[in-house]
Amino acid sequence: MGHTMSRRRFMTAAAGAAVATRPAGVASALAPTVFAAGAEKPALLGGRPLRGAPFPAWPVIDDREQSALLEVLRGRKWYRGDGQTVSRFEEAYARLTGARHCIATANGTSALYASLAGLDVAPGDEVILPPYTFVATLNVVFLQYALPVFVDSDPETLQMDARRLEGALSERTAVIVPVHLGGNACDLDAILDVSRRRKVPVLEDACQAHLGEWRGRKLGTLGAAGCFSFQASKNLNSGEGGAILTNDDALAERCWAFHDNARARRGRPAPPLGGRGANLRLTEFQAGLLLAQMTRLEEQSRVREENARYLTQQLREVPGILPARMHEGCTRNAYHLYMFRYQPEPFAGLPRARFLEALRAEGVPCSPGYTPLNRQPFVAATLASRAYQRLYPKQVLAGWEERSRCPANDGLCEEAVWLTQTMLLGPRQDMDDIAAAVRKIQASAAELARA
Repeated sequence: MGHTMSRRRFMTAAAGAAVATRPAGVASALAPTVFAAGAEKPALLGGRPLRGAPFPAWPVIDDREQSALLEVLRGRKWYRGDGQTVSRFEEAYARLTGARHCIATANGTSALYASLAGLDVAPGDEVILPPYTFVATLNVVFLQYALPVFVDSDPETLQMDARRLEGALSERTAVIVPVHLGGNACDLDAILDVSRRRKVPVLEDACQAHLGEWRGRKLGTLGAAGCFSFQASKNLNSGEGGAILTNDDALAERCWAFHDNARARRGRPAPPLGGRGANLRLTEFQAGLLLAQMTRLEEQSRVREENARYLTQQLREVPGILPARMHEGCTRNAYHLYMFRYQPEPFAGLPRARFLEALRAEGVPCSPGYTPLNRQPFVAATLASRAYQRLYPKQVLAGWEERSRCPANDGLCEEAVWLTQTMLLGPRQDMDDIAAAVRKIQASAAELARA
């Protein structure tokens, strides 16, 4: 999106980042390192980088992955119709999350696409979504020729602002798609309350929220369905891959049929889909990788949570750094991303772009995150296309821009800073380094702003 570093490029860069050596004597940040102005020259201005060691590489692999791939290879049943590995993964992931059904798909986009089809989203319908999300959340709406309607963000949590949800609904609204961005949870109490009262289903985009929880229940299992991604940057990774979770028997069959060329599971009648379907199946090789990666998932998640909690304690003490808040109902944050907002005033007016540049120079990979999805040029171009002009009344399209204004999200996109999940997998000292780098930049902010 524009010149903003994409999430996937950022995750790759962060996993392998390595810069010059870290100076001796940098103290633990629970006894915070204090950088007097001028005492430590910032790396961006020629000083020694605070950190030299790379953050943990991703993905983590060993003989488990090799054995899983060789088992599929030697079994000569590489397609899910012949093999059993995808089915084994579906059973294991459903058991792990507490869902009744799991349908594995080619990727997270496919999971969202099949779910919207299973929920009978059609041309003329409206789909509610946030403007602060990966583009796939929007693309699948356009694939169904539905009309996206954006609900503004809550800057404190970086999630959809559920307080604004009901006002965005209309008689055309078919589905609400909250996104549990970065592994944090949307306010599901409020969202599900609107869903029940207005009789509009919720499709949870949990593509970044593996093992995240809302009041003790796994994210992706509270709405009509939930979708996950296993793309290479994700906390559970098979290069590409996805899954749909649902407790609705009929919806599971409709999603299954759509993902397998409108065909029913063996021995079951085909659900009515009007002949629509696609090949969105996961391969046996990817399922084998996922089963191997799942053996580490809980422990890795625990380490991320502990490091994130420790890092938050430190960053909250830095004026101008505002770690993302969690809703009271979020009992587990998956931390696919560690996100905070940067405010330049306590940093001598240092622009965010310069802050990010200085942080990277100190050996801490970081990203500015997403740009406003609702304002991307391709959105307006799609709504101006022949298909949309035919499908929607002129007054509906004419009023779309005003309905989808998201001023809070525009501000959020100017403040957000992301750290990758891989950066939370190392020792506690890594968190000390991140916090110390932020303090070091603040101590020299005036000099950096002038340079």
